[in-house]
Amino acid sequence: MRTIRYHEIAANLRSRVHSGELVSGRLLPSEAELSKKYKVSRVTVRRALELLRDEGIVDARQGFGWFVLGGTVSQSLATLGTIEDQMTASGVRSERLVIEYAFEKANKQVAKVLGVDQVLRVRRINTADGEPFALVTVWCPAELGRSLSRQDVEQSSFHELLDRKLKSATQTITADAASADEARLLEIPLSAPVLRCERVTKDAGGQAVLLAQHVFPGHKTNFVVELSSTTKSIAPSGLRLVD
Repeated sequence: MRTIRYHEIAANLRSRVHSGELVSGRLLPSEAELSKKYKVSRVTVRRALELLRDEGIVDARQGFGWFVLGGTVSQSLATLGTIEDQMTASGVRSERLVIEYAFEKANKQVAKVLGVDQVLRVRRINTADGEPFALVTVWCPAELGRSLSRQDVEQSSFHELLDRKLKSATQTITADAASADEARLLEIPLSAPVLRCERVTKDAGGQAVLLAQHVFPGHKTNFVVELSSTTKSIAPSGLRLVD
């Protein structure tokens, strides 16, 4: 009976994925929740999920649980462009949902990076095909920000709005665990693995004009670096250990 039952559960979940009810990148209910829903043991639920994993429909990661495959966003680190541009080029629909927009006094870190006391701070959720894939906070000098409305930064990226001023950037990526606020906004479990990316973008004169902090769910994104055969080291440039 158990063998038949786990095939039935797998078939039901498979149908929900194919119908779009369970979308790519979306976390599935926990094994305990599925066990309660289908009125079976967690062992039976796990066998159903493992069957779907063998078919390439779902997968599991430590700290996340089970999720529908197909929602990973790949980001190239070779250009100054935005992830939104890369997603659009690959056919993924991206949107920006601004949740905070304020002119304020820069905190100590932001003031040190941008060299100003007053900044425009924008916090937003970026979505990929309707699903949250990044929590983003951007700071720019108030002098630049005064020409930008809330609607501007929701419809276009800072790179598009300030294109003529941006010439180079330094990006730092670290691994971490999601805070309660980040977990709520990104719809992931508390303390789930995330990638934190900080990018400082400079103008032609070498002055920092943007500071951006991105938080990506670990199961939804990866970063791609192309290495040239002429590179002396097999490691990406700038790779270093954190003390």
